[in-house]
Amino acid sequence: MQRNTYISTAAAVVLMVGGPVAAAAAATSGAAGTPSAATAAVRADVDATGAAEAAVKHYPGTVVSLDKDGAVWHVDVIGKNGKHAELTVDTRSGKVFTEHADGDDDGDNAQEKKQLLAAKVNAQKAVKAALAAHPGQVRSVDWDDDNGGARYWDVEIQPKGGGATKHVHVDATTGKATVSSSDSDSDDDNDNDNDNDS
Repeated sequence: MQRNTYISTAAAVVLMVGGPVAAAAAATSGAAGTPSAATAAVRADVDATGAAEAAVKHYPGTVVSLDKDGAVWHVDVIGKNGKHAELTVDTRSGKVFTEHADGDDDGDNAQEKKQLLAAKVNAQKAVKAALAAHPGQVRSVDWDDDNGGARYWDVEIQPKGGGATKHVHVDATTGKATVSSSDSDSDDDNDNDNDNDS
């Protein structure tokens, strides 16, 4: 009889201690089948700025362009060694893969490269300025010019509420952002949905 009392007392102690611990564990991990807030935050997609930062951390240099294509960012970088690299950044994990790296230093690219490296506003700053002028989701960033004239960053943004993408031009010297008046509905970035190149 005394043995049964010890066993019952031990079981009660385990339940009393185990109950709150189990409840706390359930509270931190979320309900069965649903991720906790911490897990959900980890799964957030890598944005344009995050992709640029991951790319230059993997391949130190200056970003030339970014383009979102489905679950990856394609990022072109001019390395500190002067070589051009094409990188892919996974939007879910942030992992970076080098697709191609070469010397790519013909006359036209040399002048463009010189202007890019001398620019006061880099791709990351251009994204920030463009989003301040026109909130939304960045689809692409390109180093561009006005038919051989002044250089600027062309940032393509999908508005938060949907609709046609807008191109925001960011001055490479001042960082001033202006929404392009030449936007068209046909320029909607659907590369990640259906590539019909045939």
